[in-house]
Amino acid sequence: MALPLVRIGTRGSPLALWQANEARTRLAAAWPELAADGAVEIVAIRTTADRITDRPLADIGGKGLFTREIDEALLDGRVDIAVHSLKDVPTWLPAGIALPCVLEREEPWDALITRGATGSLAELPAGAVVGTASLRRQAQILHRRPDLKVVTFRGNVQSRLAKLARGEADATILALAGLRRLGLENVATAVLAPSEMLPAVAQGAIGITCRKNDERMGVLLAAIDHALSHARVTAERSFLAVLDGSCRTPIGALAEIEGETLAFRGLAARADGADLVTVERRGQVSQAAALGSDAGHDLRSRAAPGVLPGGSP
Repeated sequence: MALPLVRIGTRGSPLALWQANEARTRLAAAWPELAADGAVEIVAIRTTADRITDRPLADIGGKGLFTREIDEALLDGRVDIAVHSLKDVPTWLPAGIALPCVLEREEPWDALITRGATGSLAELPAGAVVGTASLRRQAQILHRRPDLKVVTFRGNVQSRLAKLARGEADATILALAGLRRLGLENVATAVLAPSEMLPAVAQGAIGITCRKNDERMGVLLAAIDHALSHARVTAERSFLAVLDGSCRTPIGALAEIEGETLAFRGLAARADGADLVTVERRGQVSQAAALGSDAGHDLRSRAAPGVLPGGSP
């Protein structure tokens, strides 16, 4: 039997499979030969992050645990491309892997989900428990509400919602994009404005990687790359690269585009919400990488000692 024309590597969660199918749909629309039955195969790969869900990512190796096994499959030829939630992709890609494609970005906001009638983060009662696996969310919650208690919530969207329903926390925060893709937007109690909760770098964006020397995949992916979304995440990932490429530091960033202008906001803080520092930049879309990098160096120069780790690897 002939191999499929394209094999897509992905995690096996419902959200990851939705994203892989979205990539398959867009490839088929751009390249008619990929619309035939069997032309594109989705290969689900279980990652270390999927196996270990009882500890924070920062304690077990960082966000690279979402991608390591998929990267290995890509490099050894078991898959041709890999589809990721781009916020889970480390800033520094493994040797031999490229990121040529970003699909059109969904809104990157966070959504608050509560067990009661509380309508906002500010309305949670004193001492309420918020479950999250994100140091970024934890820091921003505690910066605004130091009276709240934050506990670790790991797992996919459905398992976190199940933990909330069991009463393991009074509230949790999830990416609005993921809820929408799973048809679960109605569970959101409130959508958090970026002034209240700055999103993660590349939140809401789907990134597709391939081998650097695979010209055919590069051509196929170029046809479905969304240039403005790619520019936005380039600014955000350049910012992160200057500060910390892992998930061990609470870092948020958001780039938005109006015409030819890119407006960037970023922050870093301690995990307990202290010493939160913000930065803003505006410039041409074509300068996305430079704007993000400049913002990162500015924030690094003003951050309190110990907030950020040492330089880039």
